Amino acid sequence: MAPIRTYSDWNKRPSDDEVKKEPYRKYFFICEGVNTEVWYFEKLIDMRKQLGIHPLIDIRLMERTDEDRGYSNPKALIEFANAQKKITENKFDPKHDKMVIVFDADIYKNKSDEYLEILEKGRVDNILGVTNPSFELFLLLHYEGAYEEIIEPKLDEILENTKIKKRRYITILFTDKSGMNPKENPHIGELANNIDIAIKQEKKLNQNPDLAIGNLTSNIGSIIEMIRNDEAN
Repeated sequence: MAPIRTYSDWNKRPSDDEVKKEPYRKYFFICEGVNTEVWYFEKLIDMRKQLGIHPLIDIRLMERTDEDRGYSNPKALIEFANAQKKITENKFDPKHDKMVIVFDADIYKNKSDEYLEILEKGRVDNILGVTNPSFELFLLLHYEGAYEEIIEPKLDEILENTKIKKRRYITILFTDKSGMNPKENPHIGELANNIDIAIKQEKKLNQNPDLAIGNLTSNIGSIIEMIRNDEAN
């Protein structure tokens, strides 16, 4: 298995006293995408203090490298995440730490039984972050009024997520709103500054992964909210 890069702000602290401490709990994120999600969560990690996350709670993004980038389908991603827990160098403490696996549910549009099997397997000692059709839906929520103005009038079209000239419908909607190609523009990360808007608007979607098939879904904001509320006890 190739080396994995871990991104964290734990050793970037100005206080020498804080540097000497070990986190009480670490949330390890592993994502299906290797660009869009990485840019977003790296920025979110940089904002850890600004978000009011407890000083003893750490967030770490585990980036797949080399041949591991091929583990992008949810089943392979779950297996990869579980394998990472067993690697001593990753310092995953099963008593306190949490593994968050982020993936899109769109590939299971007509495979609900297979999707439910993935949920059953993935939920064992993991937290599943699910978007349907894709992570771009969650990104769109970072714009004030996006649900009423963009998402709600086009619920069926977004759920169908037809490919138009090599680009999915939700990606086109996001680019039209943001002016950014989410697969190519690192400035995607700056949207994390609007996480409170996204958390608020996400509540208007389905946030239950069990009901993702057939429903616009995102629970990424709720996971971030859960981490913010973790009191490290």
